[in-house]
Amino acid sequence: MYEPILDALRSGTPAEALAAAEQALSTDPQDAGLHRLHAAALRLNGDRDGAVAALDRAIGLTPEDAQLHLERAGALLDGRHLDEAQASLARAIGLDPNQFPAYVVKAQLAIVRGDLEDAERLGRTAARIAPNHPQVAAIEGVLALRRGDADRALAILSHAASLAPDDPQVLHGLGFAYLAKGHLAFAEQAFTALAERSPDQPTLQLLIADLLRLQSRYAEAADRIAPVAQREDAGFGVRRWAGELELDAGRNDRALSLLREAFDDQPYDPRTLNAIMEAWRRLGAVDDARQSLESALTQHPQQQDLWRARLVLEPFGEPSALAILDRWQQAMPENLAALEARAAVHDQLGEHSQAEAIAERIVELSPGDVAAEMRIVQGLTERDPDAAAERIERLIGQAVDPAAKRELRQLLGRTLDLAAQPEAAAATWAELHAEVVDQRLPFNAISARSAGDWPAMSTIAEGTRGILLLWGAPGSRVERIAQVLGAVGAPLLVDRYGPQPPTDPMQRYGTVEELLAGTLDPAFLIKMYRAALPARGAADGPVFDWLLWWDNALLRALRPYLSEAFLLIPIRDPRDMLLDWLASGSPTPYALPTPEDGARWLAQCLDQIADLHEGNLFPHNLVRLDETGEDPGAIAQIIADTLRVQVSLPGGIAMSERLGNGRWRAYQGALGEAFALLAPVAKRLGYPQA
Repeated sequence: MYEPILDALRSGTPAEALAAAEQALSTDPQDAGLHRLHAAALRLNGDRDGAVAALDRAIGLTPEDAQLHLERAGALLDGRHLDEAQASLARAIGLDPNQFPAYVVKAQLAIVRGDLEDAERLGRTAARIAPNHPQVAAIEGVLALRRGDADRALAILSHAASLAPDDPQVLHGLGFAYLAKGHLAFAEQAFTALAERSPDQPTLQLLIADLLRLQSRYAEAADRIAPVAQREDAGFGVRRWAGELELDAGRNDRALSLLREAFDDQPYDPRTLNAIMEAWRRLGAVDDARQSLESALTQHPQQQDLWRARLVLEPFGEPSALAILDRWQQAMPENLAALEARAAVHDQLGEHSQAEAIAERIVELSPGDVAAEMRIVQGLTERDPDAAAERIERLIGQAVDPAAKRELRQLLGRTLDLAAQPEAAAATWAELHAEVVDQRLPFNAISARSAGDWPAMSTIAEGTRGILLLWGAPGSRVERIAQVLGAVGAPLLVDRYGPQPPTDPMQRYGTVEELLAGTLDPAFLIKMYRAALPARGAADGPVFDWLLWWDNALLRALRPYLSEAFLLIPIRDPRDMLLDWLASGSPTPYALPTPEDGARWLAQCLDQIADLHEGNLFPHNLVRLDETGEDPGAIAQIIADTLRVQVSLPGGIAMSERLGNGRWRAYQGALGEAFALLAPVAKRLGYPQA
């Protein structure tokens, strides 16, 4: 829709641009982007007043778009009849080259045209005549702003404003420079000063209202926009936005009144519909909502958003909802949203074959529909995993997006497992891991096993707050303990896995080598660890810290200086752990070049855990999740027993489905070499050889 207009604008053919814009607007007059392009076409065609009017219509639809306000500010200057202005300016400069105002206005017009090089040249000429004049600074500042240098623009325009605090061009530029820097209150102040000079300019009021909104001053923003929304020439978007601001301000009755006007004007507009639905919800006005939507559907029976909103007002799956669905499908027999809603009802009622049949119909109407394809695959997986795998392979071949293709391959591996094709499943998972090795963390180095030269455990001082250190190797399903800890309200620190992890020594890979080499003092390590806790959100009370990695070398610091800590370490059969890591990944995103590489490193990790446990080297609890890992209640009880506290587990906790315990045995043929590397440590931890 935009391309024909843009092509004509780029080629400099105003008549074609204008015709394309007007044709597009005839089919969608509520598209602010089209009005913006229409304005550009009008300006190219010489109709500056029309361009300003078109921008006003765009602002009326999206009054919070600051870029539109910036364009309008330039178009107002452009509206001074550019051709005549250019001719008179040329004559003025020819008669008297030192006529400063002529150069200034000509530079401003060049900025409006987007000819920044010409504007800069004219600005330099004006600066030679009056180097310290605020208008020269205004030109330089706006040029800097247009070129993305907001810091320089702000410095120049701030100085200009100190010399000419009432100059409109300076205030315009200063306001947008503040906005570019995110200094919202100062931008508001600049535009308010400008509005006081032009009280009849509604677009300035809209711009100020948006600045108030961005500062979460919703009531002030709503009050600022109210007079504009009450004008006869107020655009539909202004009335809608006024209602949204009233909603943000919590003034729901006022919001509904304004939104009803916008809804009556354009009931099919998604944004208006979402806002008025929220107003009805807050006011409990279900009957009003039903009546209004029924009236709108009478006029617009082909608008799926109206049907969807009407359906939401009825209890899901109840006869009243089914009646709405029947009407929707009668009005729009092949509407995908209606079919999806009907399929969801069938699934809710346990009518899975009907839901799958509808999914097949959706795929016929919309080939490649992801949700429908996944619903079909789900049904096939339950009945015929081999057929499900074949269908997923076809979808992989059709997929264009690399991320979608990767997700499908991950699903393929799980489906091949269900289809009793372990070799193919393992190969699929291994390929997925190998492809992203360079995007994952390397294995942390594992220190050599100690001969027992551990420092003595210190005495725990009275009143010391407890510290729980949680860690689990890949495949241990440690994330399930973390999930339950969060559900019972424990203040678990998960920042080590986030975008801004702490920088304490317990995070850095090099800590183990530094401890063993003697270049990191154990007491200093713990001092740094404690010092980082307040910034991590653990200033007071017990600490629950989910570690990124573990190595027994840390005991050289923990035993003498953090003896109040307690280690919680989940384990499973090491071979199941490797298989789970291969199939489902790990919270610590380790690179897994091959299953054998992973098994070799995992064996070293778990040997250290066996040393810790057998030698009772530090207060800890090994939590075997082989049998309890699928039960949130059992995990909660383990936590309660470990911490010797009562815990209350809320309902509705869902654990993601994973491979079952002992599933590794089916993969002996595919992963036998890797499993052999894990057999000795599996025996140490008490698991059977086969």
